[in-house]
This record gives sequence, structure tokens and C-alpha cells, in this order.
Amino acid sequence: MVRFLRRGHSLDKTGSHNSNQQQQQRERHLDRSGSDTGEMHESLGNGAGGTPPLPNGRAAAAGAARSRLGRDGPPSELDIMKEKFAKLLLGEDMSGTGKGVASALALSNAVTNLAASVFGEHRKLEPMAPDTKERWKREVGWLLSVTDHIVEFVPTRQTAENGTTMEIMSTAQRRDLAMNIPALRKLDAMLIGYMDNFVDQTEFWYEKGGDNKRDDDKWWMPTVKVPSEGLSDVTRKWLQYQKECVNQVLKAAMAINAQVLVEMEIPEIYIESLPKKGKTSLGDAIYRSITEDTFDPLEFLAGMDLSTEHKVLDLKNRIEASTVIWKRKMQTKDSKSSWSSIVSFEKREQFEERAETILHLLKIQFPGTPQSQLDISKIQYNRDVGYALLESYSRVLESLAYSVMSRIEDVLSADAAAQNLTATEAARRMMESAELPSARKLDAKEELEKLNEAPASMTLFDFMGWHFDQDELMKRREDGTLDADGEAMLLKKAPSMAPKKFSYVDSLSSGGGMRSPSARH
Repeated sequence: MVRFLRRGHSLDKTGSHNSNQQQQQRERHLDRSGSDTGEMHESLGNGAGGTPPLPNGRAAAAGAARSRLGRDGPPSELDIMKEKFAKLLLGEDMSGTGKGVASALALSNAVTNLAASVFGEHRKLEPMAPDTKERWKREVGWLLSVTDHIVEFVPTRQTAENGTTMEIMSTAQRRDLAMNIPALRKLDAMLIGYMDNFVDQTEFWYEKGGDNKRDDDKWWMPTVKVPSEGLSDVTRKWLQYQKECVNQVLKAAMAINAQVLVEMEIPEIYIESLPKKGKTSLGDAIYRSITEDTFDPLEFLAGMDLSTEHKVLDLKNRIEASTVIWKRKMQTKDSKSSWSSIVSFEKREQFEERAETILHLLKIQFPGTPQSQLDISKIQYNRDVGYALLESYSRVLESLAYSVMSRIEDVLSADAAAQNLTATEAARRMMESAELPSARKLDAKEELEKLNEAPASMTLFDFMGWHFDQDELMKRREDGTLDADGEAMLLKKAPSMAPKKFSYVDSLSSGGGMRSPSARH
């Protein structure tokens, strides 16, 4: 506009001195107003994360109104954070009409989507790219920061100036979050550390995209290649060791996830969709097996057709529905209610325990099974933000641990094929390193405490160094040349093939003895 006025003035052949003075006054006025606007935006930017003014302060207002999509270059961390939290506040409804989902579900979806974008394309046993790793740590930290502000009232003692002691209520982070969020963060760091251990290994590799001709049920995964004579004995043992470490993290994440799901309320819409009898949900054959006088859960599963993922999920849905029906019947006092039962309370409780044992074994034997109808319903209608974050974070860590274990098993299977092992021999070798499923439920506290006794995670070179040291010491002992120091080193405990252990409970107990929510059954 200033240019237009100047150009108009230059075209005026009869322009006077007065009009020139008026033009200069207009320019001074515009400069002052632009400067004031720049100062205002600068104060907002310093105090509330606004956009800093551009030179001379003239384009500050326009710059503040522009979205990051209109800028050149990649978005900044602040822009990404603003976008993520805007989606959360809008409940994923970008129209802003208030038709979005609840905050709990929005946060749960955000964690799930972030994990899918970060780990979805990580299909090899190799360290994560540094920028990807940094992105995961940064963005999951943003989402988990919500838990820092979920508090509860706790009694505390306060001493007044005159020495009088009184009890007051103060706020502290909710106990289940104070216990489980640090535990899950540590499991997260351990999993990333286990992936980092596969740096610079040369005994197995992956075929390139065009040469990948995998024809099994994992056709989209890259094919593992090993030397023609197979892996060395040291590498094979190290892979088994890494697998057991990851397996322990998997069990800890599964225990936390199962515990949180138990604490979530069962939506009424799910209960209304169920039949009124557990027998109707299970079917005659399964119902007879569960309600017989003698019951062995392992024999029950051995007799079921679990050949496909769909059949496993169908059995899980049926049994979970029956447990909900039986619990409803046990809680109903009214004999006229449609939920009333003619079976005794003790029998009904026994049936429920048997069904839950089967569910536990299914989760252990088939950790990669999709979520059941009950779990999906709980997550969808849950309104507790703390539970939503605990469930989603533990679930994505469980999925990542299972994925890493599957990649290790792919390498071990390729090794077995290179050695021309029969299917029976390969299965036997896998069973020797695997744990037999236990009918006892996973306990989150117990699984976390189990991570305390094993040595630190080792790369292949660390593992080989220990192996060769022990061989040399054994040879010196046989020759009679082993001194006292060597004897002490030989007696030193070897790296256990059991999973790495690490105690979160002990580290947190000093901070107030926090505990996670106890299971109801």
C-alpha cells in the first residue's frame, strides 16, 4: 500500500509540498504501528510459545497465522507437538464440531499409531536408525507426560511452626501410574538395547528385495541367509540368550497389560450382546470339557483345533464371554432376573477359574493373537486416561518384543535348515530353549522382579569373550597351572540363558512403596 501511494504521488504532476508532508506522516505512522505489533507478538512468543516477529515486525501477524504446512522445509519439533496435541484435544475430529472420541481413546490410538509408524517397517535384526530411535523416545515421552498430571489424594503429616503435627491430604501421582510407567519405560529401553546388540554381526544376513522369495505365511518378511555350514556354536548360543532376554521382557509387558485390562470396566454394551447362558456361548462340547469333575487345561487345549489364528481367537472370544456371563450370574441376587443361575456359587466359581486358566495358556502359547472382542470393547469405551496409556504402551511393547523374538526364531530356523536338521530335531532344539507353558497366571510384580539377577545385556563379541576366557581357564585347570585368581574367575557365574532381570519394585519402593492395581481374581 505504501508503494501504491508513492507511485500515485510520482504520477501527480501538480503534487504540492503539503501532499508530500502528508505522505511522510502516513509512512511514519505505519512504521510505528508495525513496530508496536511486532513488540506485541514478541511478548506473546516469549511468554506463550508464539511465533517470533519477522524483521521490522511487519509480517509477525501474518507469520503467526500461517500453519506449518505453508512453510518451507521440514516441520520443527514444536510444530509436530502442536499438531499431535491438537488432534488429542479435538478427539481426532479435525472438523472441530465436537464429534471426536474420548480423550482416553484418542491417547490410546496416538500411542498405537506412533508405534506402527516407528516399528512397522523394522523387519530385520538390526539396530534402529538413530533418528527413528530419537523420534520414538521424544514423541512417546510427549504422550506419557499426561500421566505426570494424573494425581490422587494421599494422607501426609505436616509439622507446624509450634511443633504441632497434623495430617493433611496432598496430591501425588496415581499409584498404578507411579509404579508401571517407569517399569514400562525401562522395558522399552531394554528392547531397544537388545536390538542394538545386533550391530556389526556378520554370521547371518538378509536377501535384498528383488531376491526375496519367501513362500510361507510371512511372505512379506525378508528372507534370512546363513553360511552353508550354519551358524557357529557361539553365535547360536548367543541368539538363544538374546531370545530368552526378550522373552522375559515380553512376559513382563504381557503381565502389565493383562492386569490393566482386568481393572478396566466391562462396557454394558458388551454385556447386553451376550447370551444369558455360558453354555450357549461355549457350545456343548467345550462346556462339557470345562464342567467335568476332572479337568486338565493342557489336555483340553491339546484336544482343540488351534491350527489357525482365527480358531484361536474364536476360542478366546467364546471363553471370555462365558466368564463374563458366569461372573454376572454370581453377582445377581434376584432369582427372577434373567441372569439368575441354578448352579451353585462354588461350581460357578470353579468353572470361571478353569476358563481363566485356559485364557492364560492361550495368551502364553499364542502371544501374537489379535485382541479379543472383550479387550477391544474395553479399550473403545474406557474413559480412564491412565488405564488407556498403560494399556496401549504395554501392548505396543508386547508387540515389539514378540516381533524381535520372531526375527530371532527366523535366524535359528535358517540355521536348522542349513544343517539339514529334520523338523523333529529342529523342534526339539527349540523346545530345549523354550519354557513349558504354566497354568499359573503371570504376575506383573513377580515378572518385573525376575529381571534382577541376570548380567547386563551382551553383544556377540562380549558373549564370545566370556566363552573363550572360560575355555582357556578350563585348559589351565586341567594342566594344573591355574592360580587362585584364575580359579575365582572360573567359578564366576556364567551369563545365564535365563532372561535378563531388573527390579523396578525395589527402586520404586524407596519412593513410597507404590504398587500396581491388584487383580480382582
